[in-house]
Amino acid sequence: MVDAATVLVVAGTFLLAGAVKGVIGLGLPTVSLAVLTVAMGLTEAMALLLVPSFVTNLWQAAVGGHGKAVLRRTWPFLVMATATVWVGANALTHVDLALLSALLGVLLMVYATVSLAGVRLAVTARQELWVGPLVGSVNGVLTGMTGSFVVPGVMFLQSIGMPRDMLIQAMGMLFTASTLALAVALQDSGLLTADLGALSAAALVPAIVGMVLGQRVRKGLSETLFRRVFFVSLLILGAYIIANALGATAALS
Repeated sequence: MVDAATVLVVAGTFLLAGAVKGVIGLGLPTVSLAVLTVAMGLTEAMALLLVPSFVTNLWQAAVGGHGKAVLRRTWPFLVMATATVWVGANALTHVDLALLSALLGVLLMVYATVSLAGVRLAVTARQELWVGPLVGSVNGVLTGMTGSFVVPGVMFLQSIGMPRDMLIQAMGMLFTASTLALAVALQDSGLLTADLGALSAAALVPAIVGMVLGQRVRKGLSETLFRRVFFVSLLILGAYIIANALGATAALS
């Protein structure tokens, strides 16, 4: 049975994560994963983000009018990013979760640092043929191990020169497919319980409320400043997760 304090933490987290997505168009899985890992633990955070992440990113993947073009261009990347999630998820029952939490912190810090620095890699059309499946495989394994969908997958999608609307739809496709694969992997590993599944479904409500509120306040905010605050916050959260995880590991040794 889920206690009231847990419900409040989950609702507050997804309200915040939804608001971030409403303002800048991304960040719901990343924010919820980072905050809930600190509050509850890695595997619980991964399970709880499933329903809100799937529904909100399915909408992002479906709209935009570039679906066929995105699939034609990125299907090898998307297939490998989805198919290899189970490989990483096997680590959840064989590797110290504190170490995997530390890896999540590293990924968050890399994502934040690259974004703040404005680093943009460039992949040519010829390189895309082999880089896509390779990056997709790495992204899938890291998704299974940490629940994070963004590194290096988002960097690859940014590097191949798609227009902004197509890029947003491509990220939605990546996140939707990764969420489904993660749900299957967690279920197979026995880490997706009925209580966590129900709480994840309930978390969709505050996530959508947060998105609506974020969209409403977007006009009165500087998106550039908000993005900077968002990535700095991710940098700090990532560092905290690493320190907390390494501290737990040291205490057990």
